[in-house]
Amino acid sequence: MSGVQLKGIVKTYGAVEVVHGIDLDVAEKEFVVLVGPSGCGKSTTLRMIAGLEEISGGELTIDGRIMNRTAPKDRDVAMVFQNYALYPHLNVADNIAFGLKIRKESKEHIASAVKEVSGILGLTDYLERRPADLSGGQRQRVAMGRAIVRRPKVFLFDEPLSNLDAKLRTQMRAEIKRLHKRLGVTSIYVTHDQVEAMTLADKIVVMHDGRIEQIGTPMELFLNPANAFVAGFLGAPPMNQIKATIAAGDTGPVAMFGDQTLALAPLADLQNAVGREVIVGVRPEYAAIVTENQPGAVRCGLELVETLGSEALLHMTLGDAPFVIRTETLGNLDRLNAVNGFTVAPELIKIFDGKTGLALSGQTRAA
Repeated sequence: MSGVQLKGIVKTYGAVEVVHGIDLDVAEKEFVVLVGPSGCGKSTTLRMIAGLEEISGGELTIDGRIMNRTAPKDRDVAMVFQNYALYPHLNVADNIAFGLKIRKESKEHIASAVKEVSGILGLTDYLERRPADLSGGQRQRVAMGRAIVRRPKVFLFDEPLSNLDAKLRTQMRAEIKRLHKRLGVTSIYVTHDQVEAMTLADKIVVMHDGRIEQIGTPMELFLNPANAFVAGFLGAPPMNQIKATIAAGDTGPVAMFGDQTLALAPLADLQNAVGREVIVGVRPEYAAIVTENQPGAVRCGLELVETLGSEALLHMTLGDAPFVIRTETLGNLDRLNAVNGFTVAPELIKIFDGKTGLALSGQTRAA
């Protein structure tokens, strides 16, 4: 088994603790993405798995063996860095083969391995070139080739696409996904880009301030965020969040903000909860546009229409807070500049506690 387990992993720098006792199980052949804002501890965690940072507390296990004190070269992991970390004086073939030469593999094995990996990555025609003669995407392929050729038990990726332009990032995401399906190697991938996390991961680990906020499949986290932080981090654009107070409506609980109300699903946590402070979460794609007064609609002010081909983003203001609606452009083009509010089905609204940010119970939706 080539899985990775973290049990109570802690990282401190002097008196400052930056990773606070995290637990994580990565199954064999699984592709797990650590995602979160800058400074949340995701890269530090990855570097502890690689052996590039000392573990201050807890236990790291790879393939059933405790690795806390094991040298990086003996962990049988391969890491792909953000800045490629290629040797500028070596050509592509020698960069890919470098790890095998250090292991003193035979020339025949090295030549065969380089040929196979360069074919997989589309680098066969570039083997004699040096890194300076390659594009960013080609350099990243070489970096990946150097990792693949070693046939490690675990691949580690530290924001490998952040230096590429948008088009190349999209292409390389697909390339990495195809490679994982083909090679089936346990992979742990770090990014701050939630689109990368959603498109690549079998399982996402959302981190914040050195702690794990939630672990699950991309759709589990999208549909059922455990708290307001996860809800606001995943999704493009992210979930709108409105501070509100629970009030009694004619047919059930409502969220009150200013002089407006929004009907809510009859959750058990909202019974006898009049006056409770909550955060109302509405995904941009769940809000249906309104262009005239309509019962149950929430009034908003239109600031900007961002047309994205078949879709548009409407940047609204709700009180003093921004509110974004994602809607179809086709069939709506003449109406977009007249939008003055939205409606949303109560069962699509997420409710979080106003103080703790935790999701109220009874809201789970199936993927």
